[in-house]
Amino acid sequence: MSTAVGAGGSSGDGLRAVDGRIPGRRGQQTRARLLDVTRDLLETTGYRELRVVDIARMADMSSATFYQYFHDVHSAILVLADDFAVTSGARLEAVIVDADWTRRADEAANQLADAFLDIWARNQPLLRVIDLASGEGDERFAACRRRLLNPVGEALAAAVRAQVAAAEVARRSPNAVAGVLTAMLAHVSAHQRGLEEWGASVDALRATMAGIVRTAIAGEL
Repeated sequence: MSTAVGAGGSSGDGLRAVDGRIPGRRGQQTRARLLDVTRDLLETTGYRELRVVDIARMADMSSATFYQYFHDVHSAILVLADDFAVTSGARLEAVIVDADWTRRADEAANQLADAFLDIWARNQPLLRVIDLASGEGDERFAACRRRLLNPVGEALAAAVRAQVAAAEVARRSPNAVAGVLTAMLAHVSAHQRGLEEWGASVDALRATMAGIVRTAIAGEL
């Protein structure tokens, strides 16, 4: 997956080199290439074992070039994680916000389950780093996880609140429903490969996730 030149920040500050300079076009391309290689290597190498020399060698650059743009390997991974979290969080939020939970709840729930499963399947190595580093107390990666999932929780809570206000469903705690659904969607998506090996197909997981989402938001709990 190619990393956009602007990955990791929407302003010039997010693209600054280690020495504070804003790279020109060629520098931005070099930085993006290093990020692409870092992402690719995470497919086969644990983030603790990944070395600057490995990234530089695969990118056909020197380690000195890497250090022009990133302090260390974790700094590069953090840029990838932050960009992923912002982009994917917005995608998931849009699925919820744009849905019609009153008249087309089945379709909306299926689209949300699909989006979660797709994002987690395509980005499993990076998500694994985010989860591991967050669990070890690294606040930088914990913040990435919040940027990914908080928009989902807020959008789901708003959807439940709207249904309750319209008297379409029984009164319940929007935040509780949103929290449970967000955790369920993320956890199942993270373990879809293992669940497949256990005998639960992706299609069955998708249908079950969607059914729970639809019932929680548009039906009776």
